[in-house]
Amino acid sequence: MNKELNVLNLIAQAIFDKKGVNILALDVKPGKAMTDYVILAAGLADVHVKGIAGEIIEVMEKRGIGLSFEEGLKNGDWVVLDFTWVVVHLFMPEMREKYDLETLWPNAEVVDLRIEVAPPVKEDTFFSKACSE
Repeated sequence: MNKELNVLNLIAQAIFDKKGVNILALDVKPGKAMTDYVILAAGLADVHVKGIAGEIIEVMEKRGIGLSFEEGLKNGDWVVLDFTWVVVHLFMPEMREKYDLETLWPNAEVVDLRIEVAPPVKEDTFFSKACSE
Protein backbone atom coordinates (compact mmCIF):
# COMPACT_ATOMS: atom_id res chain seq x y z
CA MET A 1 0.00 0.00 0.00
CA ASN A 2 1.45 3.38 -0.92
CA LYS A 3 2.07 6.23 1.50
CA GLU A 4 -0.75 8.40 0.13
CA LEU A 5 -3.32 5.64 0.57
CA ASN A 6 -2.06 4.99 4.10
CA VAL A 7 -2.65 8.65 5.00
CA LEU A 8 -6.09 8.69 3.34
CA ASN A 9 -7.02 5.61 5.36
CA LEU A 10 -5.67 7.26 8.51
CA ILE A 11 -7.87 10.33 7.94
CA ALA A 12 -10.90 8.17 7.14
CA GLN A 13 -10.31 6.09 10.27
CA ALA A 14 -10.12 9.26 12.39
CA ILE A 15 -13.44 10.43 10.92
CA PHE A 16 -15.06 7.04 11.50
CA ASP A 17 -13.71 6.75 15.05
CA LYS A 18 -15.30 10.12 15.87
CA LYS A 19 -18.61 8.84 14.45
CA GLY A 20 -18.41 10.84 11.22
CA VAL A 21 -20.64 9.64 8.39
CA ASN A 22 -20.78 9.51 4.58
CA ILE A 23 -17.02 9.30 4.16
CA LEU A 24 -15.88 9.58 0.55
CA ALA A 25 -12.35 9.97 -0.82
CA LEU A 26 -11.77 11.11 -4.39
CA ASP A 27 -8.62 11.01 -6.48
CA VAL A 28 -8.97 14.34 -8.30
CA LYS A 29 -5.63 14.26 -10.12
CA PRO A 30 -7.28 13.39 -13.46
CA GLY A 31 -9.23 16.68 -13.27
CA LYS A 32 -6.08 18.71 -12.68
CA ALA A 33 -7.38 20.09 -9.39
CA MET A 34 -5.24 22.13 -6.99
CA THR A 35 -4.82 19.02 -4.84
CA ASP A 36 -4.44 15.30 -5.45
CA TYR A 37 -7.17 13.97 -3.16
CA VAL A 38 -10.36 15.23 -1.56
CA ILE A 39 -12.10 13.61 1.39
CA LEU A 40 -15.72 14.49 2.12
CA ALA A 41 -17.59 13.54 5.29
CA ALA A 42 -20.31 14.77 7.61
CA GLY A 43 -20.85 15.22 11.31
CA LEU A 44 -24.21 15.44 13.02
CA ALA A 45 -23.84 18.92 14.57
CA ASP A 46 -21.41 21.84 14.42
CA VAL A 47 -19.67 20.69 17.60
CA HIS A 48 -19.35 17.21 16.13
CA VAL A 49 -17.82 18.55 12.90
CA LYS A 50 -15.31 20.61 14.90
CA GLY A 51 -14.43 17.56 17.01
CA ILE A 52 -13.79 15.46 13.91
CA ALA A 53 -11.62 18.24 12.47
CA GLY A 54 -9.59 18.46 15.67
CA GLU A 55 -9.00 14.71 15.64
CA ILE A 56 -7.80 14.79 12.02
CA ILE A 57 -5.41 17.67 12.73
CA GLU A 58 -4.01 15.82 15.76
CA VAL A 59 -3.58 12.52 13.88
CA MET A 60 -1.86 14.25 10.97
CA GLU A 61 0.47 16.27 13.22
CA LYS A 62 1.53 13.03 14.96
CA ARG A 63 2.60 11.78 11.52
CA GLY A 64 4.52 14.98 10.80
CA ILE A 65 1.99 16.27 8.26
CA GLY A 66 1.19 19.89 8.96
CA LEU A 67 -1.96 21.79 8.13
CA SER A 68 -1.47 24.34 5.33
CA PHE A 69 -4.84 26.06 5.70
CA GLU A 70 -8.08 25.70 7.62
CA GLU A 71 -11.42 27.39 7.32
CA GLY A 72 -14.70 27.04 9.21
CA LEU A 73 -13.53 25.83 12.62
CA LYS A 74 -15.33 28.71 14.35
CA ASN A 75 -18.77 27.90 12.89
CA GLY A 76 -18.41 24.16 12.29
CA ASP A 77 -21.08 23.85 9.61
CA TRP A 78 -18.42 23.39 6.87
CA VAL A 79 -14.78 22.90 7.81
CA VAL A 80 -11.98 22.74 5.24
CA LEU A 81 -8.62 21.26 6.21
CA ASP A 82 -5.91 21.66 3.56
CA PHE A 83 -2.86 19.44 3.90
CA THR A 84 -1.65 20.46 0.40
CA TRP A 85 -1.98 17.12 -1.43
CA VAL A 86 -5.20 16.17 0.39
CA VAL A 87 -8.06 18.51 1.30
CA VAL A 88 -10.71 17.41 3.80
CA HIS A 89 -14.23 18.88 3.71
CA LEU A 90 -16.35 18.21 6.79
CA PHE A 91 -19.98 19.28 6.72
CA MET A 92 -23.18 19.23 8.65
CA PRO A 93 -25.47 16.93 6.59
CA GLU A 94 -27.62 19.69 5.11
CA MET A 95 -24.52 21.60 3.97
CA ARG A 96 -23.04 18.52 2.32
CA GLU A 97 -26.28 17.91 0.48
CA LYS A 98 -26.71 21.56 -0.52
CA TYR A 99 -23.24 22.03 -2.03
CA ASP A 100 -22.85 18.50 -3.47
CA LEU A 101 -19.09 18.92 -3.97
CA GLU A 102 -18.73 15.49 -5.54
CA THR A 103 -20.10 16.95 -8.78
CA LEU A 104 -17.17 19.39 -9.03
CA TRP A 105 -14.90 16.52 -10.08
CA PRO A 106 -16.84 14.42 -12.61
CA ASN A 107 -13.66 12.60 -13.71
CA ALA A 108 -12.49 11.82 -10.19
CA GLU A 109 -11.92 8.23 -9.17
CA VAL A 110 -13.37 6.99 -5.89
CA VAL A 111 -10.62 5.77 -3.58
CA ASP A 112 -11.21 2.40 -1.96
CA LEU A 113 -10.67 3.22 1.71
CA ARG A 114 -9.88 0.65 4.37
CA ILE A 115 -11.66 1.50 7.61
CA GLU A 116 -11.55 -0.85 10.59
CA VAL A 117 -15.10 -0.95 11.89
CA ALA A 118 -14.52 -3.31 14.81
CA PRO A 119 -11.43 -4.60 16.56
CA PRO A 120 -10.45 -8.09 15.45
CA VAL A 121 -11.61 -10.90 17.70
CA LYS A 122 -8.75 -12.77 19.33
CA GLU A 123 -8.70 -16.53 18.90
CA ASP A 124 -8.21 -17.15 22.62
CA THR A 125 -11.46 -15.52 23.71
CA PHE A 126 -13.90 -17.32 25.96
CA PHE A 127 -16.32 -17.84 23.07
CA SER A 128 -13.66 -19.49 20.89
CA LYS A 129 -12.65 -21.81 23.71
CA ALA A 130 -16.25 -22.77 24.45
CA CYS A 131 -16.93 -23.57 20.79
CA SER A 132 -13.89 -25.78 20.44
CA GLU A 133 -14.67 -27.95 23.46
